[in-house]
Amino acid sequence: MLQFLFRRLTGAVVIMILIAAFTFFLFYTVPQDFAELACGKNCSPQNIAVIRENLGLDKSIAAQFWEFMRGIVMGRDFPVGHCSAPCLGVSFKSNDFVWDSIVDRFPLTLSLTIGGLVVFLVVGLGTGLLAAWKRGTVLDRFVSGASIVLSSFQIYLLGPIVLGLFVYSTGWMDNPKYVPFFDSPTKWFLGLLIPWVVMATIFTAQYTRMARSTMIEQLQEEHVRTAKAKGMGGKYVFFRYAWRGSLIPIVTILGIDLSGLLAGAVVTEYTFDLPGLGRLAVESSTDKDLPLTMGAMLVGAFFILILNIIVDIAYAYIDPRVRLA
Repeated sequence: MLQFLFRRLTGAVVIMILIAAFTFFLFYTVPQDFAELACGKNCSPQNIAVIRENLGLDKSIAAQFWEFMRGIVMGRDFPVGHCSAPCLGVSFKSNDFVWDSIVDRFPLTLSLTIGGLVVFLVVGLGTGLLAAWKRGTVLDRFVSGASIVLSSFQIYLLGPIVLGLFVYSTGWMDNPKYVPFFDSPTKWFLGLLIPWVVMATIFTAQYTRMARSTMIEQLQEEHVRTAKAKGMGGKYVFFRYAWRGSLIPIVTILGIDLSGLLAGAVVTEYTFDLPGLGRLAVESSTDKDLPLTMGAMLVGAFFILILNIIVDIAYAYIDPRVRLA
């Protein structure tokens, strides 16, 4: 397992370097002077020249990329002060360090993503298993029909409906807001409960159908029928043999859906007016704040890679053949 984890971590480091290189050189294909963007409107040529020198824009692109990568590991010095590692540059708009801006927004996006993930896995897999256990009954048909209907909703449509019902009309819940977990776990949970449920709805419907179909397929496997033939109880066979086998394709699809989950967090932040990392990335892109945009993209890519490594570890635990490979 340690060798497997080491290979995945090494691969993740290589992928992050490639993503950083691709993102960096992609931004430098933009036909606009970064010094002018940093200086703003009505900026004199003298000030533009000073900014270009201070940001190292007078060097070659390869040298600038080396300085950028070295700053991530060792930090960099800017006119506004020393940027400690990991240094992702200075925002053109606010002159704040990019890393500090990301750290302020990241806890909300992390809470939103992890919470939504937990909700749709627990609810989706739970209802899918229940439908498979009660296959052919009214409950099975209801769960299958509801999952099809819910999968047709979108976050930007479902969000206002839920707000109108539970916040504005009935007043049963407060308007969603972010409270740091360590300040008040209860307010943190209640403040993000509606966004979690809305963001998880589409994924819940998908994983309900997937869990049901894979579980029914596993119940037809030879090792499951053999266990039943040996006289083992139905519940024991269901959870001991069929359940573990049904998780393999689900975990595989989960690794693919993580990027979609992060994209869903961006839409959710805009729908509920939450100041998260996704909203920061969109706003910085609109403002042509390229250092902030690139920093948000790199952190998002790193987040997705870490979640994929966790999924791979879970996959290796579920399927021992992965560890042998």
